[in-house]
Amino acid sequence: MIFTEGILDPLDPVVPSLTERAVQVIRRAITTGDLIPGKLYSVHQLSKDLGVSRSPVRDALLRLEETGMVRFERNRGFRIVLPGARELAEIFGVRLALEVPAAAMAARRATDEQIAAMSEELESMRAAAADDDEPTFMLHDQQFHSGLLAAAGNEYARGVIDNIRIATRMVGTSTVKNQRSLAEVILEHEPILEAVAKRDERAAISAMSRHLRHTGEMLVQRTSSPQQDPIDLVSLWWLFVPEGGLSGDAPGG
Repeated sequence: MIFTEGILDPLDPVVPSLTERAVQVIRRAITTGDLIPGKLYSVHQLSKDLGVSRSPVRDALLRLEETGMVRFERNRGFRIVLPGARELAEIFGVRLALEVPAAAMAARRATDEQIAAMSEELESMRAAAADDDEPTFMLHDQQFHSGLLAAAGNEYARGVIDNIRIATRMVGTSTVKNQRSLAEVILEHEPILEAVAKRDERAAISAMSRHLRHTGEMLVQRTSSPQQDPIDLVSLWWLFVPEGGLSGDAPGG
């Protein structure tokens, strides 16, 4: 049965574009779990829910298809796709390529206001961790990284990372009971902020690289099948073999 009735609120037809707003609403629905990975949905019903024509909704889904989060089935509809170990290895390869140099650039050019905004996100992460509120924690985690990319001055990279992080959040949410504590995730973010605030580019590179490698390793390990070697996966898609091996389980990123 194909349906989405009552899942999403209608869109308000305002600029910048209905397609862009549809992308935002669909991404949020994927993140919150209102759109369920693997379930078949109808483009027609989704456009009806959002109160717009099928054209902007289909365009929005095509954008998300490019990120690997959506798969169309001819004459049937679309599904939200949960990434596997290989896809996660590729995702973290992209994040390492973009976010590590961005951390150095942020250390070089971030304004005091941007550093203060990142600090506020970290404080919000601490508050969410104290309340054991993992969804809110993950939201501020993403905004911390987004703020760093904004400080680096690369809006295109910021958009790319915001998109692909949704895929890793879907995996993290589905395995929350097995994850490393939120407090431990905070400990990996603190040296990133400290390095940016001190204008220490080398320290920013090291802290961001260590954080992404650690999180990526554990997510790849968690989703690997018995036939897959997680070390081979990360060695293939990352530019170097991560330090410290593969161990533990963790959310965040």
